[in-house]
Amino acid sequence: IITGSTRGIGKEIACLFASEGAEVVVNGTKAGSAEKWIGKSGYQEHLHPYYFDISDTVEVRRNVMAVKKQFDHIDILVNNAAVEFNELIGMISRENMEKMFKVNVYGMIEMIQTVSRVMGRNENGGSIINISSVVGLRGNPGQVAYSATKGAVIALTKSAAKELAPKKIRVNAIAPGLTKTELMEQVDKEKLQGRIRNICMGRIAQPRDIAGGCLLLASDYSGYISGQVLSVDGCTII
Repeated sequence: IITGSTRGIGKEIACLFASEGAEVVVNGTKAGSAEKWIGKSGYQEHLHPYYFDISDTVEVRRNVMAVKKQFDHIDILVNNAAVEFNELIGMISRENMEKMFKVNVYGMIEMIQTVSRVMGRNENGGSIINISSVVGLRGNPGQVAYSATKGAVIALTKSAAKELAPKKIRVNAIAPGLTKTELMEQVDKEKLQGRIRNICMGRIAQPRDIAGGCLLLASDYSGYISGQVLSVDGCTII
């Protein structure tokens, strides 16, 4: 299951996993938002859209059980769904802050709780990958509330890893750096170039770069890795 995978980074993760032969549950909240690109992906038989809101407890439980019924088991959960509002201190909207925590933190915990019950029945457990952000590690001006949610993702990852290890369920986080998504089109070009100059590899990440990190943490090659945060940021200086 890959939450928030009808577009952007989540879509790229879904396509990469499908290309490796995984049966992928593509999740979003807007019904019909994935069918068009799924039909053109070349992996139609491996991509299965399920539309539900991860912050709705009833919807999460109903849909996770439906996935379990369809596929018999769940091996991997990528908690990618998130909302982002960037506001300076003094201008932070309580409404926007609550929306971010509702999806980015509460929704993620809801998914972990429900999916881990299913994973716990697997002989070999499973892998849960939470998408955080470098701002959750380092902070960033204008992103106080958003950074707080992504810092919370890191904290809950470390705690969940310890609690779920006896069930052979690994829990890790990925902290992407600046990534080329649709949101980049709204960023001031001059400021963007300034931020790129702080990336030692000299470019912003492509969604495929983040997907590759997820594939590593989902695979048996990371079978002894849990409770870790993998920064995928091109070696960003600040």
